[in-house]
Amino acid sequence: TYIPIDVQSFALSTLFFGPILLRAAVRSIFVGKELITYPSVMTTFAACCKVNLGLFVTERRPDGYHNLQTVFYPIPLADEISLEESDEDQVSIEGIPLECSPQDNLVLKAVRLLRSEGFRFPPQKISLRKNIPHGAGLGGGSSDASGTVRMLNRTYDLGLTTERMEALVALKGLYIVLVKPSDFVSTREAYANIRPQMPEVPLLELIRQPIEEWQHRVRNDFEASVFPAHPTIREVKESLLRAGAVYASMSGSGSSVFGLFRQKPQVEGMFEGMFRYVAQL
Repeated sequence: TYIPIDVQSFALSTLFFGPILLRAAVRSIFVGKELITYPSVMTTFAACCKVNLGLFVTERRPDGYHNLQTVFYPIPLADEISLEESDEDQVSIEGIPLECSPQDNLVLKAVRLLRSEGFRFPPQKISLRKNIPHGAGLGGGSSDASGTVRMLNRTYDLGLTTERMEALVALKGLYIVLVKPSDFVSTREAYANIRPQMPEVPLLELIRQPIEEWQHRVRNDFEASVFPAHPTIREVKESLLRAGAVYASMSGSGSSVFGLFRQKPQVEGMFEGMFRYVAQL
């Protein structure tokens, strides 16, 4: 079973996980003719999304995939997930509609993957409230799945270990405006016109420069491929810059665009009909 959870998403779930609410309940089951009562655990947590600070497509690999340089940065927009012991693994989804069947959701796939690897824990009733738009380059599905694995590991002491992601940039205090137009950009489309190349200066070195220098140096290579076919996405980015963003970029392969502001942004009345999220980091 393959679940597309990248290492960075898993690291983010380690560093930016919560808040967590633990509830104790009681479950009763019959074992033969005997009624057994025991504590049942319910946990509720938030799985945040990310934006990409730069994205360099560096080379095409022999297996057809591409190597990338990018920096993930978490923002407070998050899905809400509850795990409760049940009689069988199941998932219910509310909030922003998803195109896939609940049985194909990455959260449930993550639970099944753990079981296939021999990890033992009670069946889970999973309640997922989607607040993160899908198909937007925000990594919501990966965050949900990796957060669920981490919570199961914590709750049932499964013994899994993960590497913690180091804080590479200090963006605390900035404001972020996240905008998702109605355009949908498939991964295949985004990669179609990409010409991989190694950057003259590594992305991690560029990110350490003052944020005011990012706009002309920290790029997202997918923009050159996506913008010609999706001018609305380009216009969102340009609008954020006109509104005073010190840095604006498409996130991942799109279609979401974000802007970082030193002062509280004045974006009321902008981006009508689009998903919009504003927060202070």
